[in-house]
Amino acid sequence: MPVIAVTRERRAGETRVAATPETVKKLIAAGWSLTVEAGAGTTASFPDADYAAAGATIAKTLKDAVGKADVLFKVRGPEADEIAALKPGAMVVATLNPYQDRATLEGLAKAKASAFAMEFVPRITRAQVMDVLSSQANLAGYRAVIEGAEAYGRAMPMMMTAAGTVAAAKVFVMGVGVAGLQAIATARRLGAVVTATDVRPATKEQVESLGAKFLAVEDEEFKNAQTAGGYAKEMSKEYQAKQAELVSSHIAKQDIVITTALIPGRPAPRLVTAAQVASMKPGSILVDLAVEQGGNVEGVKLGQVFETANGAKIMGIPNLPGRIAADASALYSRNLMAFAVLLLDKEGKLAPDLEDEILKAALVTKDGAIVHEQLKAAPAAAPAAKAAPAKPAAAKPAAKAPAAKAAPKPAAAKAAPKAAPKAPAKPKAAAKPAAPTATKPAPKKK
Repeated sequence: MPVIAVTRERRAGETRVAATPETVKKLIAAGWSLTVEAGAGTTASFPDADYAAAGATIAKTLKDAVGKADVLFKVRGPEADEIAALKPGAMVVATLNPYQDRATLEGLAKAKASAFAMEFVPRITRAQVMDVLSSQANLAGYRAVIEGAEAYGRAMPMMMTAAGTVAAAKVFVMGVGVAGLQAIATARRLGAVVTATDVRPATKEQVESLGAKFLAVEDEEFKNAQTAGGYAKEMSKEYQAKQAELVSSHIAKQDIVITTALIPGRPAPRLVTAAQVASMKPGSILVDLAVEQGGNVEGVKLGQVFETANGAKIMGIPNLPGRIAADASALYSRNLMAFAVLLLDKEGKLAPDLEDEILKAALVTKDGAIVHEQLKAAPAAAPAAKAAPAKPAAAKPAAKAPAAKAAPKPAAAKAAPKAAPKAPAKPKAAAKPAAPTATKPAPKKK
């Protein structure tokens, strides 16, 4: 019986876990044996006793958990001590952040591990249930609105009282991938007046289906701004200038702006400049879901929430799904459980068919080498964003970058390569979203 190990997440700030008692029970029924490191689920509210009741073996140490495992399930890439504990030929299944975390890839290759990056699972019908980008982006979009509403010093819905009327908050979502669609749906449920923008014409219908208003310069170039694969094309400088003018005048009137654009392997595109931030009203809020890849908002600081000179507040909160750890873990662990089916043959033996299109697309290291074509050479992509000093320097205006590729469409909506996931239904960065869910993303619109 092949063994799956689930260890405690060691990356700072990571509260999720790669398996829950629910998925442990189902994996055991499917022919796996599960070993869970003590305390692995504590931060996601899953105690060891629940794992034991589901049939898992609780290992007191990392070595005990990993030493005999055939497969290691992780949320983030394994740390050096976890890689060192792997037995020869073991498999690792995790979100490996392959474009930015080169050191982990090289460590896995050196250990001769077969590693699968869940971000690379293709967006095809049979792989939707494995789409971690969408499942996590969906929750990130929801949480972005909750964080923004908490920081906003006023009410979200319009309220009529004997003492007068309270106006509804105005929320602007930039990037309509899985995360963006869920943000729209959540803000609408809270009673806000919502507008959204994206360079892909197909997203207009998705936005309007959620009760929000679509904002874009809808000329002939815009009508042809999407590739056959559903991704955004780069727009001309003329179009970018017209769109920037429209967006700038709109941002100045908004109470909460949420940005979700991510592009795999590249820094996040700049969507909001320092000048646009400076035009916002005191008390207004910007929530940047792309902060871990440099941010969509000029001046955003990783891990910081700060007020600008004009009284606007920029929120650079990383790992928003980790702020809903129990639900995020439940969805993520189901993604991994579906992926695990591909690792077994019909007799229940560990024998993955590496020619299967899903496994082939996700495999990044094998037999001592980095094997994924896009990763064989170290990428020139910018490194992950670093936490900035406590005091934000005055932001310098930056050239506006084109909106990143967006995600597919809502089941109620879907996100992109792989930060922007049909509104709460499903898509594949930014980031596949309880009102509609999204489909596939281009810039990971989270």
